[in-house]
Amino acid sequence: MRAKEVDLGRRDFLKQSALGAGFLLVGAQLPVKSSVRVGDTDGQLIADAFIKLAPDNSATILMNHSEFGNGAYTSLSMMVAEELDLSWELINLEAAPTETQYYSPLFREYLTAGSVSTASSFMPMRVAGARTRALLLEAAARLWETDVSSLRTEESHVYRENGINIAYGDLIPVIRAHRLIAPAEVDLKESGKYRILGKPTRRIEAKEKLDGSAVFGIDIRLPDMIYGVVQRPTVFGAKVVSFEAEDALKVPGVIKAKAIDAGVVVLAHDYWTAKKGAERVKVVWDSRHLEELSTAGFYREYRELSALPGMVAEDIGDASAVLDSVEDSLEAVYEMPYLAHATMEPMNSTVMVSDDSCEIWTGTQYQSNDRTVVAKLLGLPESAVTINRTLMGGSFGRRASKSADYVTDAVQAAQGEGRPVQIIWSREEDIRGGHYRPLFVHRLRGALDDDGNPLAWHQTVVGQSIMQHTKHDPAYMVRGMDIYSLDGCLQEPFGVFPYGTSYKIPHHRVESHNPPKVGVVPQEWRSVGHSHTGIAYECFLDELAHYGGKDPLELRLHLTRDHPRMRKVLQTLKKIAAWDAPPSNGRGRGVASRIYSVSPIAMALEVTVGEDNQYTIDRIVCVVDCGFAVNPLGIQSQVQGGVMLGLNAAAYGAIDIENGAVVQSNFHDYRPMRLNQMPDVEVHIVDSEEPPTGVGEQATTPAGPALANALFNATGRRVRQFPLDRNGFVLKA
Repeated sequence: MRAKEVDLGRRDFLKQSALGAGFLLVGAQLPVKSSVRVGDTDGQLIADAFIKLAPDNSATILMNHSEFGNGAYTSLSMMVAEELDLSWELINLEAAPTETQYYSPLFREYLTAGSVSTASSFMPMRVAGARTRALLLEAAARLWETDVSSLRTEESHVYRENGINIAYGDLIPVIRAHRLIAPAEVDLKESGKYRILGKPTRRIEAKEKLDGSAVFGIDIRLPDMIYGVVQRPTVFGAKVVSFEAEDALKVPGVIKAKAIDAGVVVLAHDYWTAKKGAERVKVVWDSRHLEELSTAGFYREYRELSALPGMVAEDIGDASAVLDSVEDSLEAVYEMPYLAHATMEPMNSTVMVSDDSCEIWTGTQYQSNDRTVVAKLLGLPESAVTINRTLMGGSFGRRASKSADYVTDAVQAAQGEGRPVQIIWSREEDIRGGHYRPLFVHRLRGALDDDGNPLAWHQTVVGQSIMQHTKHDPAYMVRGMDIYSLDGCLQEPFGVFPYGTSYKIPHHRVESHNPPKVGVVPQEWRSVGHSHTGIAYECFLDELAHYGGKDPLELRLHLTRDHPRMRKVLQTLKKIAAWDAPPSNGRGRGVASRIYSVSPIAMALEVTVGEDNQYTIDRIVCVVDCGFAVNPLGIQSQVQGGVMLGLNAAAYGAIDIENGAVVQSNFHDYRPMRLNQMPDVEVHIVDSEEPPTGVGEQATTPAGPALANALFNATGRRVRQFPLDRNGFVLKA
């Protein structure tokens, strides 16, 4: 099996593309179309373009979703292989080009986000496989002069009743000779006949990652390529006034220095030389008083805003009246800091710019946007911009930049050079000058009924908008409010989100403030709104449970009585985690449940806390309902990774700004969790006949609040300002 991610040169790209001799292209567009075009280039047959069959009997699947550790390449391959009866070992993978037929039917863009790759591809990719299989069966029937009903397929071969068989690749001449086309309508397999789908399957690109042959963006090497490093401003939003590069040009191997929008780029024959040169450039910056920016100032401003009336996002019942009428209520303010993405592979792009075209090699989640931004920047038609997508060493939302910043850096650096230029961001550059999960303040007030159940809930959410004043503003800003700021704390659907929380509280009011954007760039971070709403909502719900003398899991069961999927998840968690038995060995125990991208998830977490407030995480049980489980092994991996990310953010995560600059710089002060700090994560997938729903970001959402609730259960100390280590709770190394 070979994962072909990127073509390293224009000649190789043409040789191995859809126009290469000897390939048969078939498949289904997204959305599926019945039209088929018969191409005469090199005698090949082209029928939409998700599957290529070669004479050597290999099959290449074109991937219209990015692979950055999310397992998309494996799950999409499983869908095609199931319906086409492919031999798994003969599958090759290729990133689909930036063409509209490969756009997500959900986003209507070439975008991998929102944990929807599996859900949105489940039918189209299966249909592509089934149509191709039907085409091959028809070809074999013509060859053998028999009825299609007498034939079957298995392991990339068509079989007759007498056991005679023919490889798929050997049927290509028959298809050409008879000018056969794939049928528009096909039957799909029933779930009881699945051979691949629903079975634990190891990552299709794992071998290449293990032996080092996998191509990431940072691995790109092109003839005559040079490297660039940008000296970026230390203060957010500062612009270059002037620069002096004399000392930089004295470094052997440095070619030149020039100003671009991001700062001053130094070009050299290798990365290290470019970096040394960039350090020697003397830049005069216009900071326009941006040195006044600080997280302390943001917190003060946001706290004040949270006490003021905001824009009303939801008002069910009359929470204000109930809260004003009761004698006793509970109030709390939760604060969540900026978070960096801190991907393992730093941002990078390689670009070749000519007078009438631009070719890009990069790891991106957002191909169509990147192409649009670059075309506008260069004054070219979008058709003149080619993006070769590579594998990515993590993203967590960072590689879905709406400004395409890490791509445009390389484009501007490559302008006028006449050869490829690769720009690599150091980890320090990305942590200090990258994009962040916005800082948020949540003010909550709640009241209980006579039975100790939540009666009224009032929540005011304050934080920067991700979508405001972007091209997504019309869809994602509702009555002036960013729906991503509020995702996870509304009971009813809001904007384009067709779901709310799984909880039902009779009187429920949510208000919002989206303060103006500053130099800090807000961007989606894994689980987006839930990364902060989940903590505030689940922790305050835990506060109300304690206040009313309720078991926190039982309270959630009560509040989800009208949500059968979440209720089943919680009931399963209660049983598997042995919730009715008190925690042993002096442990504390916490619970949290969330619904993200339609998938309900719940988590129970146990901790042991020492006298010095150092703690260990001893056990994590996670139950998820993601509809039909396409790849249980992949789901388990995604849940485990999501749990670690959520715990890491809650335990350590914080980007601090002082005097307009980020304090943190690398993993020594923006710490990742270590493996020895993680227990085994027990993942239980609820059996379901529902269509597949998201799983990639789901586990991040309950991890932080479950940990905070467990620490309260163990110590009686409630943390409302995150991360936890700044409140004396230190995760043991």
